[in-house]
Amino acid sequence: MYRFFDDDEWNFLTIIALGSSYYQAADVGEVLAVIGTLEPGNAGQWVDGWAAMGDRVAADAERSASAGRDRSASRAFLRAAMYYSTAGFQADAAGRPDAFSEHWEHHAACFDRFVDLVEYDTERITIPYEGTTLPGFVFRSAPGAPPRRTLIFNNGSDGPWPSAWVQGVAAALDRGWNAVMFDGPGENAALVRQGLHFRHDWEKVITPVVDVVSARGDVDADRMALLGVSQGGYWVPRAVAFEHRLAAAVADPGVVDVFQAMNKSWDDDLQKLIDTGDRKGFNDAMDAATQFVPSLKALLAFRGRPYGGDAFDMFTGAQQNRLADDVIAQITTPLLLTDPDNEQFWPGQAQRLYEKLRGPKAIVRFTEEEGADLHCEVAANGIRNERVFDWLDEQVPA
Repeated sequence: MYRFFDDDEWNFLTIIALGSSYYQAADVGEVLAVIGTLEPGNAGQWVDGWAAMGDRVAADAERSASAGRDRSASRAFLRAAMYYSTAGFQADAAGRPDAFSEHWEHHAACFDRFVDLVEYDTERITIPYEGTTLPGFVFRSAPGAPPRRTLIFNNGSDGPWPSAWVQGVAAALDRGWNAVMFDGPGENAALVRQGLHFRHDWEKVITPVVDVVSARGDVDADRMALLGVSQGGYWVPRAVAFEHRLAAAVADPGVVDVFQAMNKSWDDDLQKLIDTGDRKGFNDAMDAATQFVPSLKALLAFRGRPYGGDAFDMFTGAQQNRLADDVIAQITTPLLLTDPDNEQFWPGQAQRLYEKLRGPKAIVRFTEEEGADLHCEVAANGIRNERVFDWLDEQVPA
């Protein structure tokens, strides 16, 4: 792994920011300028340093917009959105949990300006969902054209809006697709503004999205694809086991069991507390653990937020996110799995899922030698999107 910080989380967030420069959602010099000022381990400096860069770039974007320079303004707003979201990742570690939603809103405001100014045709949509709605965006590469093949992008557990642009939307538009991004429960606006939380039965999310997208006049309903990243690598296979209107799907990476990323240092006593439903005993054990590992408290706050409730709710909720063999057997949609070297969270799971799939399937490796390793290949978005979209082109021809 490329090393900028000893702390793995800080290091990975830095690599994500650097990799986002491929689609102009960051600038390498700006990223290096921020991290060069940070004292390792000082989470407050992290929050303030990235937010200050967001402020600086957003101000540049406003000046460009006022002068009618839409292209410069749109990309500066996109970068500012990425920097604000990066600041919020360490809000809990800094002991400032309110800064998470504060900087998320700054990020959302900048991304909204990007959507208004970007050269593509754009539209905001609402998706009916269980008595409320989910927000989304539609991007069209050629407004007024006949119905086109359309990519639906499913973000991960903590991916901000600019990550959707970097990991699928921009590449789709470059290749003449329409692209749709949405917030599922526990993600972005659905979490911060609506208080909706994760669910394991993600088909209940994707089916309403497909209902809305397939009914659009600019969408060829027979040529829709679904791309999910990070925890979306579980949600997408789960969804297509039940929702069969999609022509192809991608899970980056393939995930069988979300819980594996949480119980690496698990012991039998903790698992027994989960299995017996001992909420108080489990929460007491986690509270005691935070006394020995102070960083655990911030991790539980950040990772637990989209699950809602307490530590017991977080871990029991995550444990439900498993693909049973009888669910996998129902997947008939052609499915591509990515399998990068040095996958930090779900190593080996893409291959496990590939071997269990009975329908049309493919798996693509990404290696350390080519600089495309790590979770979601975040340092090599060019290589990653070339391979993913080459496969999608085969399944859903232009």
